[in-house]
Amino acid sequence: MMFLLVGASLLFGVFFCVFSLGVGLWVICKHLITANIPAGISQPMKLRVLDCLFQLLLTWGMIFEKLRICSMPTFVRFIHDLEWLKEDPDVMVTDLRFGTIPVRLYQPKASSCTLRPGIVFYHGGGSIIGSLKTHHKICCRLSKESGSVVLSVGYRMVPQHKFPVPVKDCIVATIHFLKTLDKYSVDPARVVVAGDSAGGALAAVVCQKLVDHPDLPKIRGQILIYAVLQVLDFQLPSSQQNKNVPLLSQDFVFYCCFGYLDINPIWRSAFLERAHLPAKVWEKYAKWLGSENIPERFKKRSYREVSPAPLNEAAYLETNIVLDLMNSPLIAEDEVMSRLPETCIVSCEFDGLRDDSLLYKKRLEDLGVSVTWYHVEDGFHGVLNTLDMGYLQFPPSTKILNAIVHFIKEL
Repeated sequence: MMFLLVGASLLFGVFFCVFSLGVGLWVICKHLITANIPAGISQPMKLRVLDCLFQLLLTWGMIFEKLRICSMPTFVRFIHDLEWLKEDPDVMVTDLRFGTIPVRLYQPKASSCTLRPGIVFYHGGGSIIGSLKTHHKICCRLSKESGSVVLSVGYRMVPQHKFPVPVKDCIVATIHFLKTLDKYSVDPARVVVAGDSAGGALAAVVCQKLVDHPDLPKIRGQILIYAVLQVLDFQLPSSQQNKNVPLLSQDFVFYCCFGYLDINPIWRSAFLERAHLPAKVWEKYAKWLGSENIPERFKKRSYREVSPAPLNEAAYLETNIVLDLMNSPLIAEDEVMSRLPETCIVSCEFDGLRDDSLLYKKRLEDLGVSVTWYHVEDGFHGVLNTLDMGYLQFPPSTKILNAIVHFIKEL
């Protein structure tokens, strides 16, 4: 019996090793066939390695999901949260809960004779992946180098919690923080909201929602790092140009978007044909979403304008949630946009979401809102997360952090 058990174990071990090798080879081959590494990326081989590791993680997540062990997002979050976090001797980190919402507080240990700026940070990850841990280094460096108290919000995510749960969690946590600023020695006149990717969308939405709260300290600024600011149009120049650029392929964009909004994937073709919205909607928002609002230099790389196809009524009925301002803050009315605070917008050239930032920037500037724009010519989506990743760190990560710190210190 013992011999049979040992033999079965060895057989399983061999099978698992061969299977794992096959998965790895499949990921590498898929990357080489589908991934587009633009010539403007300064360290292309490093990006290939990073993308292969990311895709390997997603692929194993999909395998576990097919085997009904756990969902892909759950697997990925479990793996990326295994990382050991190094303590910074200059920053005090405290895990708290605002009601049921987990938050992490970062406070500089250096003494200060004045109240500190406050930053409410919402992590990215498409509401699919990402956590307090994945953005720990960013928040720690941000607190240390800007001398700010940073509150990172651990909002609930897909698949257990879809729209609007993450938004509501962020609003609740932010209001709680704003009501208790004195407890953390934060200057009520210098509180900003910030986030990257989907977290940037959350920051924009929270900022808009709190415009009409005279009982709360006024948000002093918003920092939007390659944020998702609309989910209506997936045929903007940057969407076409960068649809196969790591780390945010068009496939992953739709996976995150449809998962978060609980939209059936069969409507992907309707979105790409722009058939999911009626003509009157496209006409209404053309003044803000039209490609003429994007500077010509960003349309030189393989861009073809796509006119809306005839309306797919069924698609519209099932997907019109994209028109909710909590999903597309870019289309908020002028009355709201004009009252937003000073804004720092970070965009990356090789990012499918680049044009969301450009369009939001133009809207704010047209309405007289002060905007600090930092565009990373050799940047790609998610590059800030390579901060302090050793060999896998990219120079733009430090540049983005420095730009954000400078913006905060100037407020």
